Amino acid sequence: MKTPVIELCNLTSMRGGVRVLHNLSLAIHPGQHTAILGPNGAGKSSLMRLLMLEDRPLASDEVPPLRLFGQATWDLMDLRKRLGVVTGDFDANFGWSTSRGRVRGFDVALSGLFGSQGVFGHYQVTGEMRQQASEALRRVAAEHLGSKPLSEMSAGERRRVLIARALVSRPDALLLDEPTTGLDLTARHRFMESVRALARSGTTTIIVTHHVEEIVPEIERVVLLQEGRIAFDGPTDAALTPERLGAVFGAPVVVTRASGYFHVRLA
Repeated sequence: MKTPVIELCNLTSMRGGVRVLHNLSLAIHPGQHTAILGPNGAGKSSLMRLLMLEDRPLASDEVPPLRLFGQATWDLMDLRKRLGVVTGDFDANFGWSTSRGRVRGFDVALSGLFGSQGVFGHYQVTGEMRQQASEALRRVAAEHLGSKPLSEMSAGERRRVLIARALVSRPDALLLDEPTTGLDLTARHRFMESVRALARSGTTTIIVTHHVEEIVPEIERVVLLQEGRIAFDGPTDAALTPERLGAVFGAPVVVTRASGYFHVRLA
């Protein structure tokens, strides 16, 4: 079996003197599309900070508690070539501090090769780089946004070009944190259809969310987080039951399914 994209081994994390993650163990392998689901306060944000190398887990004398693609230590730019990341916070802040939103969609995608929030005059941009940016926009059906400034894009359009930015280095996996936050119904549908296409094309897709509706039909595994612990880890159908979701979210729920998507409401 190939080396896991993400591997946690008894991972424990502290924040502000409080233990926020408790002995998490799991492995997500290439091609294993996975959702990590839980309510606010379950530990999802703490886990994201670890996966983005913003925080570190408690050290272990035995197996490293966190490995990405088999490695316990990474240079962040090297990691981004293997693991593309898109978060709602990144979307809210991208491109405004340096260019006041004037950066074009094409340059948003291209900037992923430089780890910047735009493409600047001193960068040496090759024809191959431009081809990679065009390909990334095409993969999320955003070619038409190449010449459009961020300031003129809808929330859904911005999110798609930021996924293109994450894909420009042709990573092995894509990590999405609360991917449809702030999107209206139409934009959410279009965005999630783009995610589905990426999953079908072979990009390992990992979604971290508290919205069951963001779990696209291609997701085959769901990890339920509750109070910093794994409450369940298994097939999507087995995870998204009224009993398990009700226990994790702390309220009785009704679960329905339509066109491959699950929907949840309070009972």
